[in-house]
Amino acid sequence: MTTTPDTAPSILIVDDMEENLVALEAVLGSLTQKVVRARSGEEALKAMLREEFAVVLIDVLMPGMNGFETAANIKGLDQTKDVPIILLTGASVDPNYAYRGYTVGAADFLIKPFDPWLLRTKVNVFLELHRKNRQLAAQAEQLKRLLTSDDRPGGEGPPPAPTTAAAGTDMGAPSTPSAPAVTTSAPAAPPAPKEYPDPQQRPEPRQRAEHPPLPPEGLGAPAPSEPPPQPAPPAAGDASRLAEIAGQLAEVELLLRDAKGSDKERLADRIAELEASVGRLMVSRGT
Repeated sequence: MTTTPDTAPSILIVDDMEENLVALEAVLGSLTQKVVRARSGEEALKAMLREEFAVVLIDVLMPGMNGFETAANIKGLDQTKDVPIILLTGASVDPNYAYRGYTVGAADFLIKPFDPWLLRTKVNVFLELHRKNRQLAAQAEQLKRLLTSDDRPGGEGPPPAPTTAAAGTDMGAPSTPSAPAVTTSAPAAPPAPKEYPDPQQRPEPRQRAEHPPLPPEGLGAPAPSEPPPQPAPPAAGDASRLAEIAGQLAEVELLLRDAKGSDKERLADRIAELEASVGRLMVSRGT
């Protein structure tokens, strides 16, 4: 049956006698549900095809189409086969009526005169069951729409399919491995200098490297800087002067090895001459 969660279900009562319909309306009036009358089985089938009902109460003994036939026709239609049916009958009934009623698909069987409270309780159970079924149907429909919808919640479309090749490249050509990404990290902060209470315990500072470490080769490495200019080779005159000074130094060394007390002044003069020669050489080279 088609579910309409926004409307309250109705109750259908079927009996060929007016006084029985009035009595049923009085008993079911406290349930605040719409009660629809039908005076025959044919009229009941037409009413059920026009609107939805939560439960149907049918009198067994009716002229024409009796209660068993009416219940069987209701259960035979796809639109109304799930509607619960309560059969009502008088006190002097055939003992097989109850069995026959359950055989045609009735949910319950009551014998007149029935207890009004018992009838309201049974009908109220079927009303609550109908409400639950409608809620489940609405939730199932909403879940089905979410699963079959192409759009995601929030207005986002389906995720793009992964591409197997970059744009502008041959799909059949083998892919070449890309260059590894160069990751750079910030230099770590130098450790704090260790405090020494005794100055004599302080270690000697290490000498700095003569040349800074070379940067790593690869992507992002800076271009090597130009080597520092080398000093110009000495001129021919400077070479001869250096050779002369080297000879004088060798002579001074020999004199120092064999020096006596009388030769000290002569050695001092020779050293002063060498100092002057070195100074003149430095001036001529511009150092």
